[in-house]
Amino acid sequence: QVQLVESGGGLVQAGGSLRLSCAASGRTFSSYAMGWFRQAPGKERESVAAITWSGGSTYYRDSVKGRFTISRDNAKNTVYLQMNSLKPEDTAVYYCTASANYGSIWYSDGVDYWGKGTLVTVSS
Repeated sequence: QVQLVESGGGLVQAGGSLRLSCAASGRTFSSYAMGWFRQAPGKERESVAAITWSGGSTYYRDSVKGRFTISRDNAKNTVYLQMNSLKPEDTAVYYCTASANYGSIWYSDGVDYWGKGTLVTVSS
């Protein structure tokens, strides 16, 4: 069982930065691929970024490439999402996810564990 708790959301002006953190419980954190999804008001949930268990590979959706960076610290059981050059369209609830299969974490039905989410609001 893995429990995920996100933090770091808030209100920021366009062009600003935020860093989201996700603290995971459980001794097997390092064996899971980790990711971030987001859901904007009135829109479907979408994957944003993913990282392998070792941190050796990452993947991003096109709209955030070059602006967002996912990373992890297995010693601290924590995954991060550094978000720079934020835009109003990045406004959403951001969810931390974990999956035993990196190939599946990009898809909602491939996620094994979800956090409760943290709200990011980007004002124009």
